[in-house]
Amino acid sequence: QVQLVESGGGLVQPGGSLRLSCAASGFTLADYAIGWVRQAPGKEREGISCISNTDGNTYYADSVKGRFTISRDNAKNTVYLQMDNLKPEDTAVYYCATDTTDGLPCLEYDTWGQGTQVTVSS
Repeated sequence: QVQLVESGGGLVQPGGSLRLSCAASGFTLADYAIGWVRQAPGKEREGISCISNTDGNTYYADSVKGRFTISRDNAKNTVYLQMDNLKPEDTAVYYCATDTTDGLPCLEYDTWGQGTQVTVSS
């Protein structure tokens, strides 16, 4: 069974940090690009970061660039999202996602985790 499981979310004050983890099972994460997508209540899903499986290039949405860092540990079949200088507008459910079929890397996804809640508030 193909599965992604996120962890590491929680409540943090503005300016604080969190590290999210996404553990993959049922497939080899190193073979695919993997991204992080977030969704705040009443808003559309926003792709915020992605890491390539071929050259290791990383991509970030303008809203998080300079504050978030994506990385992967292929030996652990896990991808991470280091979130620094968090802002209230970062509050959302964060999902990791990949495409194991024919989608465009970092643009189209068919495999999703269940998400982890990040709340930034004082």
